[in-house]
Amino acid sequence: MILKKGIQVKIISGKDKGKTGEILAINRKLNKIKIKSINMIKKHLKPTKENKGGIVSKESFIHQSNVKNLDQNKKEKKVGKK
Repeated sequence: MILKKGIQVKIISGKDKGKTGEILAINRKLNKIKIKSINMIKKHLKPTKENKGGIVSKESFIHQSNVKNLDQNKKEKKVGKK
């Protein structure tokens, strides 16, 4: 499966199953991708001169085997035994 930054994918397993989103970042070494508004986590930040700090929600990485490329296949097909 070809994954590039900016393409649309659908989540096929996990807590966000059925949702679609755009790829923001790819980690090829760990085979993980970051998808817009999917797998949100809470991050606690210390206050600094530039940053107010507090609790921030942000996207986390998800394994690439849990996604399906929607740009390549316009029609979704179910695969089963014959």
